[in-house]
Amino acid sequence: MKGHGSKFGLKKEEAVLALLTPRNVEEAAKSVGVDATTLIRWMKVPEFDAAYREAKRTAFGQTMARLHQMSSAAASTLGKVMVDPSSPASTRIRAAESILNHTMKAVELEDLEARIAELERAAETEKK
Repeated sequence: MKGHGSKFGLKKEEAVLALLTPRNVEEAAKSVGVDATTLIRWMKVPEFDAAYREAKRTAFGQTMARLHQMSSAAASTLGKVMVDPSSPASTRIRAAESILNHTMKAVELEDLEARIAELERAAETEKK
């Protein structure tokens, strides 16, 4: 978003932030003191749309960081459920399947990253 005093305007910056909350467009518009049709019109302006998309990416990045922080606890929970003899068999099986599926995806991603890195090294060497 642009800084205070720019052409973008403080009201539009506030509107972008209001749109990030779990409200509808009408409530977001009301919270910043503009008509809903004005906000809808702003949303069609490329500069506003770019600022809104950037704000959504930033918010999503924060969400992903939180999930990353919680992944160790999630893996521990799955492991505990899987080995807990008091858990129903179907629950233990689902936990085991989840662990295996996530492990398989992690291995596949590591393999892809290694292959891509090797291709990039080869391409760089070929350029020289």
